[in-house]
Amino acid sequence: MLLFVLGAIWGASYLFIRIAAPVLRPFPLVFIRLALGGGALFVYALITHRTIPWRANWKKYAIIGALNCALPFALISTAALNLTASFSSMLNATTPLFTAVVAALWLKDALTLNKIIGLALGLTGVAIIVGWQPTPLDSAGIFAAILLLIAALSYATGTVYGRSALTGSDSYGNAVGQLLLGGVWIFPFAVTNPPQMTPTVSALAAVLMLGLLSTSVAYLIYFRLLASVGATATASVTFLVPFFSSLWGMLILGEEIYLNEIIGFGIILVGLTLVTGLLARRHVEVAVVG
Repeated sequence: MLLFVLGAIWGASYLFIRIAAPVLRPFPLVFIRLALGGGALFVYALITHRTIPWRANWKKYAIIGALNCALPFALISTAALNLTASFSSMLNATTPLFTAVVAALWLKDALTLNKIIGLALGLTGVAIIVGWQPTPLDSAGIFAAILLLIAALSYATGTVYGRSALTGSDSYGNAVGQLLLGGVWIFPFAVTNPPQMTPTVSALAAVLMLGLLSTSVAYLIYFRLLASVGATATASVTFLVPFFSSLWGMLILGEEIYLNEIIGFGIILVGLTLVTGLLARRHVEVAVVG
């Protein structure tokens, strides 16, 4: 149940971005999200007497905050000005594919035959989603799609960096550190690019939900899942986020989902199972439990 709740919450983040970004502009939106999300988690840490190792890890937090928060959040928010929530979430689901490539180049992780086939399928799925739209994307739409793929690459780089630099570190502290220092990175851009219109009630509600629900509450659920069912099962949320993002986009914003997007994302999902080895590991876990 928690896994589906997390998928629904993270899927809704694309809806909230789609609503708030045109009104607040991308940089202020990202700063408010990080300040709210990181601030709420920091307060929770104080209440529960958790220690955040700032002195030992602040430089690492700053790097991963740029790669995992400031840069990809800004790119996704910018892309939301021209693309639907479902489209954005489908392309962002390619993050594990990029992670496999970055890990192979950086950590020398082996690119097995399954991973190579999965990467090829993922690339094919992206090509179908972007290139076979019923109404061809204009230059702004193509640029937005490129921004989403760069955001996925940034997430992947941050993930690999965190794996090598923050091994053994408290994951909750890592989350608080990257969110708050990600906000520090984005603050100058937010100040120099303020909203150009009076914020609407819907935009303010969306950014509040984005910061508190899709960031703070989502991280708490994420850590609960890691502790209770393990990393492999928790990673399967990758498959749920685009589904819920598309569902919320249809129900609330009236967005359309085209056949090419369904086909393309289905191919990406097959590629993800091969690259991550998720299904194979789940079979092993089930056999052990049984």
